[in-house]
Amino acid sequence: MTDDELIWRISGGSGDGIASTSQNFAKALMRSGLNVFTHRHYPSRIRGGHTYTEIRASAEPVRSRGDGYNFLLALGDSFARNPQEGAIYGNEEIKPLSENLDELREGGVIVYDEGLLDTDEIPNFEERVEENGWHVYALDLRGLARDMGREIMRNTAGVGVTCALTDMALEHVEDLMRDAMPDKILDPNLEILETAYDQVREEYDVDAPDVSVPTGEHDETQLLMSGSDAIAYGALDEGCRFIAGYPMTPWTEVFTIMSQNLPKLGGISEQVEDEIAAAALAVGASHAGVKAMSGSSGGGFALMSEPLGLAEMTETPVVLIEAMRAGPSTGMPTKPEQSDLEHVLYTSQGDSQRVVLAPGTVAEAYEQSRLAFRLAYEYQIPAILLYDQKLGGELTNVPKSHFDREPNPALGKTLSEDALADEPHSSDGKFHRFQHDVDEGVSPRSIPGQKGGRFLATGNEHGPTGHISESPSNRVAQIDRRLQKLDAIRADLDAEPTGSRAGPDDAEYGILTFGSQQGTVEEAVGRLNDAGYAVKSLGVSDMLPFPTEEVTAFIEGVDEVLVVEMTASGQFRGLIQKNLGQYGERLSSLLKYNGNPFEPGEIVDGFEATIIEGDANAPDQQTTFVPATGD
Repeated sequence: MTDDELIWRISGGSGDGIASTSQNFAKALMRSGLNVFTHRHYPSRIRGGHTYTEIRASAEPVRSRGDGYNFLLALGDSFARNPQEGAIYGNEEIKPLSENLDELREGGVIVYDEGLLDTDEIPNFEERVEENGWHVYALDLRGLARDMGREIMRNTAGVGVTCALTDMALEHVEDLMRDAMPDKILDPNLEILETAYDQVREEYDVDAPDVSVPTGEHDETQLLMSGSDAIAYGALDEGCRFIAGYPMTPWTEVFTIMSQNLPKLGGISEQVEDEIAAAALAVGASHAGVKAMSGSSGGGFALMSEPLGLAEMTETPVVLIEAMRAGPSTGMPTKPEQSDLEHVLYTSQGDSQRVVLAPGTVAEAYEQSRLAFRLAYEYQIPAILLYDQKLGGELTNVPKSHFDREPNPALGKTLSEDALADEPHSSDGKFHRFQHDVDEGVSPRSIPGQKGGRFLATGNEHGPTGHISESPSNRVAQIDRRLQKLDAIRADLDAEPTGSRAGPDDAEYGILTFGSQQGTVEEAVGRLNDAGYAVKSLGVSDMLPFPTEEVTAFIEGVDEVLVVEMTASGQFRGLIQKNLGQYGERLSSLLKYNGNPFEPGEIVDGFEATIIEGDANAPDQQTTFVPATGD
């Protein structure tokens, strides 16, 4: 925990504009020269229910949510179903204030809308304020907004109050509003922003703010992006021109961004009746000669198992997206978890062949989205991009230069008609699409309509021309060739390792993680080393084919390893032990599965409890669970 940062939480009801207000404020903080990182919590409803967004802003790089926060702007829930405590969901109207107090740091600031919230409804509120040294400001933001024309403008008033109390100039907020708002609503929003700001400056002594906005400066232009943005733009830059899908949280964000942009590039987006059709359309589009993708979350991806197997058998390149959420079944649709790992690795039929990548940061999501397409089309294999609601929805600043890369429309090992004439054909003229002896297991392919490129594509096992074959020798030859691709892909990936590292090379202890927990683990590693422990971390991004050599070297370089993941059953640890079973006794687990991502302090505490204070090799120390209560 540091004092040189603002961690601002805005809370209200789903539908109250919390997400859009926080996104605009985060962009204003970024434009002021700060690094930002957001964390969003929202219910599985269209409207109503407690939601908040947290913005962590610092002059130093930030790659994780913080431990708690220090400034609360509580707007209340204007869509509350029932304000009575006896209701099944409790008093929803007061929750944006009452449910955000446990994580507020000592000495923090509370601004609440007294036009909607009454602290008398919160047990022991005054005692808690005094005990924690909180600074409380009650303002009738709702009344002010109504007086000035529109109640939704209380969000803008709240931002004005925030700026006044933290000694932040309005310049960047006003500039952003001018860029984003049409003239019809710009002037009243500017007016209420300045009115709220001036009112606080006049009524309260804010010369020495309780919590202040730090100052910083960027060396280059920054972009505020989510993991969903990065995945979509990576796909577009790598030449994807077709997507099919069906909406499902949280995958919908990628689908929406792609659907908005593809028509501008001459591409096609199709919303279909279900996920089976979506994946099948993507496979068909790729077969026809276009870079294609589809995706879903949880149960929707389960329906894609059959078309996924078809793509593997026909060796049709395609990229699928799996946005994890807490399951099984519908589970908690808007809460992050990493427990679809085994589902994605093993769904489909038989000895399947696929690539699975799990990016850990927004910047890496762009890189691995492009990598997924490159691998899929160079090796004619399905590639799956696995991420979660945390990575998909969090916003952070990324240097614009990170995206200064050439586009890649190439379709991989696809033959021209001239080249096809020199390839093997059967006596009836069919092209040997599935040849046995080829480099890296990749048999050249043709596109439908090419002269000399005719072959049969079937889900059955087949011979070189695609006709069904149950010959034992052909079966072995085809399976061995397809599996050969994974060895070639692993060698390809080893040439430019993905994932992330932190901590000293000669550390005594190690932390392994995958996906969206990488940044949080790296911050925890920094704190642990500052506390005198020699710790390093490895964030793994390649799930399949597994980076055996890299992970082996990491484990062998330390005495004990803590595996951090958001699952209840230790799926990532299980994957490690499947590939490196001889090191099982060196591994311990730190698991969290209550619907909230890790905070750095939880990893620090879990490491000390499991590795330092406990015997990590004792059976009762093999797994440490983060308590399921609290945020």
